[in-house]
Amino acid sequence: MKNYHTHTYRCHHAIGRDEDYILAAIDGGYTELGFSDHSPWKYKSGYISGMRMAYDQIGEYCSSLSKLREKYKDRISIKIGLECEYFPSMMDDLKKMIKEYHIDYIILGHHYDTTDETGSYYGFPLKSYASVKRYVSQVLIAMDTGLYSYVAHPDVIFYKEDSIRHLKEMEKICIKAKQLDMPLEFNLLGFKAHRHYPSMAFLKLCAKHHNKIIIGCDAHEPNRLRDIETYIKAKSLILSMGLEFTEDIPFFTDIDEYKVF
Repeated sequence: MKNYHTHTYRCHHAIGRDEDYILAAIDGGYTELGFSDHSPWKYKSGYISGMRMAYDQIGEYCSSLSKLREKYKDRISIKIGLECEYFPSMMDDLKKMIKEYHIDYIILGHHYDTTDETGSYYGFPLKSYASVKRYVSQVLIAMDTGLYSYVAHPDVIFYKEDSIRHLKEMEKICIKAKQLDMPLEFNLLGFKAHRHYPSMAFLKLCAKHHNKIIIGCDAHEPNRLRDIETYIKAKSLILSMGLEFTEDIPFFTDIDEYKVF
């Protein structure tokens, strides 16, 4: 088993030491664990986010995980990644950070409109059709950059499953994912907590377009990686719907090959 959606205490809403997550993953039977804590951003205004690591923590984050990767190399494979939004004004800085710190991969967790300094949060309920259109348009551009290995909780904004207009917008993500052969995430945290995602209506769209589905634990505490019962239930549901299950994602080779808009 593999998981590439793992957070750390640095994001202010997760608990446990880095090593605790690795030990829990080994206990759970994982063969590869990817850390993807919320990406820091260089805010020109001096804004301080309460849901991601500070920019001056990225070096320590990578150093800590690199040491643990070496320590546990005979027991589990460790990858160092980030969960990032698509913020157009900050993409060049992101690309430089990926290159400087030898990040293995990033996943697209698009939480905010344009920036979390001033933009609205996409995960709150009662979203308008205009908000869904903006979310989808930004996700599609992000997918086209080639930077992101997969889309985390792509249905985070999808509250109105009975709306044909909302459904049509969300379907665009499935179509694009199929074109790019990019996995879409079945979010295990949302599944366990009975959130509005993973959405059955969205999963049906994924089945329609033969999308690849990857399970992301979205672990904010180590024991999530020991909860294999929930993982098995999720995988069984995915397979029962005729969806293609995958655990494989691409990793960076030469970051300069990737385009940024």
